[in-house]
Amino acid sequence: MSDKSHMCLLGLITLSALLSGSSGAEVTHVFCSSGENVRLSCNNALSGCTSTAWIYDRHSETVELIAGGIKKKYIERHERLSLGSDCSLNIKNITKEDRGLYSCRQYVNGVQQGTDALVYLHVLHVSSSSSQSEIRSGRSVTLSCQLYYDRVSCDTLVGSEGIDLIWVNQAGVNLQTDSRFQIFSSEQCLSSLTTTLLNEDHNREWRCQVTQRNQLKTSATYTVKYSAPTETKTPSPVTSSTSAAAPTQPGVKDSTLIPVSSSNSEKSSQTTAAPTTQDTAVISETVFSMNAGLLIRVIVIIVEIAVFAAPTVILLQIICVRRAGRKTSHHPTEIEMSTVLQ
Repeated sequence: MSDKSHMCLLGLITLSALLSGSSGAEVTHVFCSSGENVRLSCNNALSGCTSTAWIYDRHSETVELIAGGIKKKYIERHERLSLGSDCSLNIKNITKEDRGLYSCRQYVNGVQQGTDALVYLHVLHVSSSSSQSEIRSGRSVTLSCQLYYDRVSCDTLVGSEGIDLIWVNQAGVNLQTDSRFQIFSSEQCLSSLTTTLLNEDHNREWRCQVTQRNQLKTSATYTVKYSAPTETKTPSPVTSSTSAAAPTQPGVKDSTLIPVSSSNSEKSSQTTAAPTTQDTAVISETVFSMNAGLLIRVIVIIVEIAVFAAPTVILLQIICVRRAGRKTSHHPTEIEMSTVLQ
């Protein structure tokens, strides 16, 4: 698909006055794919474009888009329309609703000058029957290519002017020659392509082309885009089993716990494993630490008792000495007599 900033290709088909319905009028057919920008030439323009008017006609409804070289503001597509310096009508971001008949007309002092320059705009559009979420490898997809037209029949375009719709791949090879694709045309301006998608089809392009007598007029492209798969994780079941679980190896990711079904697991869960040398050393160190802490605590208690008991003992000794001195001074005779008797 050509860049949307470029003007779409022009299909210049000069038809008879019988087709246009106006004697002497020049008729131009323009083919464009949806999303592109288009330029409709005004072949009867006068200098300055101040006399130019553009009229749009579709389904017998006539709308004036440009009057006196000035764009009408209160119309649909106002922002997408502009008048070129050569009085051509420019339309941005074409849609299939823009198809129809455009007439360039000249007025001088309110009087029409000459005949209208008629431009038929035909829009090519490609669509998929599947949503984006359904586009993935292994699925079947059907693409529809339709040429939208108005005020002129498809039979006239195809029969008289040799208009044809062709499906090609990125290299421009006609897919009609590939048995992988089923191409069906229910009518001359509508062609469908059906195929089963493969892994290598991601980002692949298939184009529907409009040709006139084997000359390319415009094309519309469909690009296959696979959606990124959504990863879903199954939650691990929570159980109360006492069976030992298989150890997880480094570098291996697994979201599911795998229980060990060996019969030895039940026996091992009911018996106490023999302590290892490392466990014994840890236990000994723990016991030693506990004994050392207890011994230190006992020493601290003894010191505290000694600190508080020492003044009491000294006080008692002083009291005893004083009492002993008083007793000696009150009974000196008894002491002497007992000494003589001895």
